[in-house]
Amino acid sequence: MIPPKPPSRPDRVSLWRYAKLFRQDILSAQPARLYRAWMAEFRTPFFRSYLLNQPHLVKTVLKDRPRDFPKSDRIGAGLRPLLGESVFLTNGATWERQRRIIDPAFEGGRLGDTWAPMWAAGQEAVARLRMRTGTPVEIEAETSHAAADVIFRTLFSIPIEDEMAQAVFHEFRAYQRSQPILNLAAFLPKLSLLPRFFRRDTKASAARIRALITEMTARRQAEIAAGTAPDDLATKIMTTPDPETGETFSASEMVDQVAIFFLAGHETSASALAWALYLLATHPDWQMRVADEARALTGAASDMGRLKVSRDVFREALRLYPPVPMMVREASCPERFRDRDVPKGAQLVLSPWHLHRHERLWNNPDGFDPARWGTENGKTCAREAFIPFSAGRRVCTGAGFAMVEGPLLLSLIVRAFEITPAGGPPPVPVAHLTVRSRDGIHLVLKSRDQGKSEV
Repeated sequence: MIPPKPPSRPDRVSLWRYAKLFRQDILSAQPARLYRAWMAEFRTPFFRSYLLNQPHLVKTVLKDRPRDFPKSDRIGAGLRPLLGESVFLTNGATWERQRRIIDPAFEGGRLGDTWAPMWAAGQEAVARLRMRTGTPVEIEAETSHAAADVIFRTLFSIPIEDEMAQAVFHEFRAYQRSQPILNLAAFLPKLSLLPRFFRRDTKASAARIRALITEMTARRQAEIAAGTAPDDLATKIMTTPDPETGETFSASEMVDQVAIFFLAGHETSASALAWALYLLATHPDWQMRVADEARALTGAASDMGRLKVSRDVFREALRLYPPVPMMVREASCPERFRDRDVPKGAQLVLSPWHLHRHERLWNNPDGFDPARWGTENGKTCAREAFIPFSAGRRVCTGAGFAMVEGPLLLSLIVRAFEITPAGGPPPVPVAHLTVRSRDGIHLVLKSRDQGKSEV
């Protein structure tokens, strides 16, 4: 069974039609030729945009010369009301300073400290799902709940049942439904007087989220000052000085960073986990392999090394349904790629969605095959054409965190339940803040043998 894929638009459409399609869903707004093209050019009255699929071009932009291709503020135009000057949006010296402070919290040794709260969140997710067995479950809502629980436990040492955590979680769900990954400002020249087309509810939701995060951050600052703060990710980040200047994040800077930690750690993980569960529901042979592997889990941090099948399944979900389907960089000087002149200021689109399904790179690009990661083609593509967390200097600082969290939650859920599709048409992928299903992903869960599914 081939996993669902959004339809492609006709190769030629008017700019107005493209903008309308783009606003609805950036995936189905693209032509099918992008799954074969090494490079594609798009022209608007205001700027030029180039999609880069050839691995060496992607490497040039992300790894070899990242300073020459800073993040485009056309992404920031849509997300800045929520994320402010977070590490996701900044460039240059500001970004470098932020990463120097943030990165130590996510180093390998620190990841071991996050295992216990991840395990606890996974057990709570299984307990909630036990109350939903036998009837269709909209699994994206459940994975959002679980991923949010992980973030609150690892970042602030509170479960999602905490009143403040509940408020933030519900506001983020409202924000996700109203905000696309790219704002319509992406189609307009960068003139400060032009309106940015934010929906009123989007701006209001962003303001409420930031107010709640400000309160949480202030509470933690007080605990740090009193010497009572838990040794979690928030404390680590708030007390880590920049090794070059000795300065720590200010309160307002920390609010920006917490916003992106929650967005990146909650939205992306929830998306990938939901699609992984759907893929296993439609491929029972792989589901059984994950369940068999998961029976050996004990709850100890050493379990991380046991999740080989689950890890390959989760990677395949990230390949087929990368949570962030497109990234945009800007050419800071004139370039020449594939015998084409790329002017200064041009937008360079790096699309994990198309790169991960590229017909000239991957064997069986649209198929679900976790075994591919052990093949020569899979190993080559993993190095050259697999960027769910970006790559190079700007690789997501939480990539290692996600690759522990995702396989663990997947294993705990599949160990506890047999999962089947609920019937009806397959889910249709669309891109808002992350790649989600247009109408949700509906699955039916049935408890496995109780003695084998609990520790």
